[in-house]
Amino acid sequence: MSVCPIDTGRYGREPLKKIFTEEGRIERLLKVEATIAKTHAEIGIIPKEAAQEIEKKASLKYVKIERIKEIEKEIHHETMAMVLALAEQCGKYGGYVHLGLTSSDALDTALAIQIKDALKIIEGKLEKLILKLVEKALKYKSLPMIGRTHGQHAIPITLGFKFALFASEFHRHYERLQEIKSRILVGKISGATGTFAALGKKGILIQKRTLEKLGLGEPLITTQIIQRDRHAELIFLLALIGTSLDKLATEIRNLQRTEISEVSEPFNKQQIGSSTMPQKRNPTKSERITSLSRLLRSMVYPSLENIVTWHERDLTNSANERFTVPESFILLDEMLTEMIEIIEKIKVNKEKIKENLHLTKGLVMSERIMMALTKKGMGRQEAHQTLRKIALKSVNENKEFRITLLQDKEIKKKLTRKEIDELLNPETYTGLAEKVIERTIQAINNSLNKKRGEGLGEADAILFKRL
Repeated sequence: MSVCPIDTGRYGREPLKKIFTEEGRIERLLKVEATIAKTHAEIGIIPKEAAQEIEKKASLKYVKIERIKEIEKEIHHETMAMVLALAEQCGKYGGYVHLGLTSSDALDTALAIQIKDALKIIEGKLEKLILKLVEKALKYKSLPMIGRTHGQHAIPITLGFKFALFASEFHRHYERLQEIKSRILVGKISGATGTFAALGKKGILIQKRTLEKLGLGEPLITTQIIQRDRHAELIFLLALIGTSLDKLATEIRNLQRTEISEVSEPFNKQQIGSSTMPQKRNPTKSERITSLSRLLRSMVYPSLENIVTWHERDLTNSANERFTVPESFILLDEMLTEMIEIIEKIKVNKEKIKENLHLTKGLVMSERIMMALTKKGMGRQEAHQTLRKIALKSVNENKEFRITLLQDKEIKKKLTRKEIDELLNPETYTGLAEKVIERTIQAINNSLNKKRGEGLGEADAILFKRL
């Protein structure tokens, strides 16, 4: 009976979940055993026939999970149970299985392979999300909307500016992901305390060749395990990406509020928002991302604790890593997949955006008026104080900002009615927003090393050519 919602199928996508299944883990453990045997044979430590037989039998076709569990029940050692189950299948060559290794050589190296495979999926989805955000940034780069600080109307931005900001943030995560690979995608074949004692004088060469075959980097030094600062950095990065997804989801949720109603996540015809209120269109997808992000962030703490082990190793990291690593990847993959769909199908209410832009009856243009007054000779502080008084009067008397401006003697000395009308148009006060959007997108494009659409799909190539 399944308890975890990942196991029930509620959360998690199959390609990534498969990497961290019991089968996926054992397949990679067997791959490590086969690869080390192949290296031993190349160097002349074991017969080539032995390596060939081990490589042939190192699969779930021959090594059954049921048999591993059966052996483990007797000997109470998970890795040795796998070794014995493989050795059984290799007949007379079984004695060459796991030669010179300790359990963590296989376990940590297999974990590195899992992480490598999982990062590839996360990387692809992260890039896809960035491109979706870039697409929306370009589409809405000229659509003025109100900017908000402290939850209050500030001055205009464009909707595209908002999308470009998030594209830039996720692109930084993409860069962090590239940087982390050299530190986290490493294995180890160095024995019980990391000294290569059981592997002999060619131990370093054996490790180098084995890890090269597995597509992993080689650490300069380890104990019995790969040091867990590497894994802590990985989990922190996954949580960091998840937190930015939470930030984006929260922005969408706020903009979907009934009172604002500027954008909303997709809602299909059959979807039900509430079991009792038929009119509801709740932002449940974005809320789910926020909820899962909170769980993902909780994985950081045990990962930091795992850095501290006794001497050359203990098992205090082992049990919780069976949760933290798979679940962090699975949760983030779920969140990325959900957000890609949200951004791709997001609904934009241009009428409401325009309505909200004018909601304060011109008050949001006070900065622009202030700057115009300084150009007419009024000091900046005096202009600020004058406009503050006029703005408060507009609010207190519930009048349009334009009317109170025209009623003020000092303002009439500096600005004509025509100038005031022009200055109060929020749609012409977005500064260099469009230029900043284009600069940001071009920088992202350059960083991905995909100028002129190289390596991109046709749609994405066209997207970047618009710049």
